[in-house]
Amino acid sequence: MSRIDVRKTYKLYIGGAFPRSESSYTYEVLDSKGKFVANAALASRKDARDAVGAARKAFGGWSSRTAYNRAQIIYRIAEVMEDRRPQFVQAVSQSEGLSAAKAGGVVDEAIDRLVWYAGWADKITQVVGNANPVAGPFFNLSTPEPTGVVAVLAPQDSSLLGLVSVVAPVIVTGNTTVVVSSYERPLPAVTFAEVLATSDVPGGVVNILTGSAATVGPWLAAHMDVNAIDLTGIAGDAGLAADLEVAAADNLKRVRRAPAAEPDWLLDPGLEPMTAFLETKTVWHPIGV
Repeated sequence: MSRIDVRKTYKLYIGGAFPRSESSYTYEVLDSKGKFVANAALASRKDARDAVGAARKAFGGWSSRTAYNRAQIIYRIAEVMEDRRPQFVQAVSQSEGLSAAKAGGVVDEAIDRLVWYAGWADKITQVVGNANPVAGPFFNLSTPEPTGVVAVLAPQDSSLLGLVSVVAPVIVTGNTTVVVSSYERPLPAVTFAEVLATSDVPGGVVNILTGSAATVGPWLAAHMDVNAIDLTGIAGDAGLAADLEVAAADNLKRVRRAPAAEPDWLLDPGLEPMTAFLETKTVWHPIGV
């Protein structure tokens, strides 16, 4: 007896919950061969506003946690991903047209990258902070602090490793984020959202919207309660990147500029993805007081 497949309609991930798009619109997600796989929510402007509100609400609690605790939570994400490895392998294989073996390698790299960033959580301050030599009886200390709410346009081609590589450095440094996933390859992102929901990440720290970066990006770039934006996901689109940079200037957002081409995500990311969304505060304190 034959049966009809139950096709899933994936929802957004906002504030730790999975709401439908406020617009009720969805779009078809196809695999690398053009075969229908599922439906994904098409994020609206109100969805973007709701996600920013959730990220702002979560910022105070997340940024005030100890770096060691944030490391534990990010390591827990990696643990849950490891448990759900077969599902991620299938999602990456469908989305990117890779063999199971190659997709498995991508998933392993994504998990390892989370572990790598978790290890940096309680070390980045020592590396980029400083005790400054000054004249007079004073301590002069510079220390990094998170910027706030960061909008992230995720890579379009690398639907999992690229996604992890832009999200992890934002949250490990104490920021909260609103992420716009790859439009054509959203399944790894929504599967990642399910992992976030079942790990120890507080609701609102990461919010994931499915839809077009060209549509949602301008709303986030112009939003006055977004403190920074990462334009990696519109690599190669210089016109859109310029428009978003202009919109971001209205409230002096930090901008991580769009590269000319999508990076090789297998390379060592270095510290720049973390320091891009840190601000340095310098404090003077009299000696002996």
